[in-house]
Amino acid sequence: MDKFFKLKENGTTVRTEILAGLTTFFAMSYILFVNPEMLSQTGMPAQGVFLATIIGTVAGTLMMAFYANIPYAQAPGMGLNAFFTYTVVFALGYTWQEALAMVFLCGIISIIVTLTKIRKVIIHAIPESLQYAISGGIGIFLAYIGIKKAGLLKFSIDPGTYTVAGKGADQAKAAITANGMATPGLVDFNNPAVLVALFGIVITIILVLKRVKGGIILSIAATTVVAILAGVVNLSEINFASNNIGAAVKDLGTIFGAALGSKGLGALFANPARIPEVLLAILAFSLTDIFDNIGTLISTGRKAGIFNIADEEAAKDSSGLQTKMDKALFSDMVGTTVGAIAGTSNVTTYVESAAGIEAGGRTGLTALVVAILFAIASFFSPLLAIVPTVAVAPILIIVGIMMLASMKNIRWDDMAEAIPAFFTSIFMGFTYSITHGITAGFIMYALVKVIKGQAKEVHPIIWVLDILFILNFVSLALA
Repeated sequence: MDKFFKLKENGTTVRTEILAGLTTFFAMSYILFVNPEMLSQTGMPAQGVFLATIIGTVAGTLMMAFYANIPYAQAPGMGLNAFFTYTVVFALGYTWQEALAMVFLCGIISIIVTLTKIRKVIIHAIPESLQYAISGGIGIFLAYIGIKKAGLLKFSIDPGTYTVAGKGADQAKAAITANGMATPGLVDFNNPAVLVALFGIVITIILVLKRVKGGIILSIAATTVVAILAGVVNLSEINFASNNIGAAVKDLGTIFGAALGSKGLGALFANPARIPEVLLAILAFSLTDIFDNIGTLISTGRKAGIFNIADEEAAKDSSGLQTKMDKALFSDMVGTTVGAIAGTSNVTTYVESAAGIEAGGRTGLTALVVAILFAIASFFSPLLAIVPTVAVAPILIIVGIMMLASMKNIRWDDMAEAIPAFFTSIFMGFTYSITHGITAGFIMYALVKVIKGQAKEVHPIIWVLDILFILNFVSLALA
């Protein structure tokens, strides 16, 4: 083991690596409950998604362990699962099978990008300020979803400023579309579920600030217990006979391979009119995944000495699999591809890996321990039936806050940089769409450069994307 993982060479021991793996697992194990809760809203069976989450996590993390030999774990990414659910399925109207097909294609495209010089072109085409804004914007998006799921918001709509789909009796179940006169506000704190969510937010903040190991998963457990005591969760109404590993395997059969089936890839490009929109959605998946991974690896690996300047520059300028970071990025894409086939959204490198690194993890043995623990967790799918949405909501808020850290790298005192960054990040939350945020930021970036007489600084890729974005808006307006 020492020889395979090069423990002595990296100044670590088996004991240290095991402890680091345990630390990382408990820091990120919340995804086992958050991801199924998020994706099941699209109609996917929660227990099936639970196992798909584990399959994608184990596949990507084992690649990190045996191929890249670095102490990073992977799992379906926060933000990417929200994009899958709220933008691709809810806003754009695609089925979950088609959304999985997009994730699969994203994985294949990203593998090609990682193996060729295309990655270098993309990274240099998009300014760093927009890369940081994309990550921060996803944080805003996640936090907003968390606040809504906690039940903290209510919306007031002025008479005559909304439309109702459906007529007569159908109106009871119809969707309501309001214009800008819909005003958000705080709810009255007299609902047991809202009070439980507030408890969850407070306990999560306490555990995070106190740097309690596994604090996030502990907060889910504590909030769930309080929800049971408050009557928000009624154990007598839960059918535990249908919530077990056998049922989970059966549900996995519903989603496993759906990305490649007739309702997935077979339907994705069936309508020629949707192809531009499909390509833009896949692009958004890919850009977010690539920048999220590179940002996480560099920010967490630099201080610990896992990656050096040469690794960082190679990630931006090289092609192929020459360095540890190249191998890490490739591992992520394999995890995404396998995860899509299993039935989950994009797999990405988890920033919570930093907890294991701080505990001394330096090699792939740490990642191996994490993968084994996630595999063992597959027997705990019945817990999904107990954990309520209000126990998950605080986690979305906290993770969103963590992702906002990237915004500090934007020069907000430079309006030429601040304007595109603002539209990128804020529009993600306000329009409830990661794609719209990226679109607004890219268009504003080109506009600012034109106004300043620096149009030549805009990379051709940005111009092409902006044209596609605008044409997409025009087609939607004329539809």
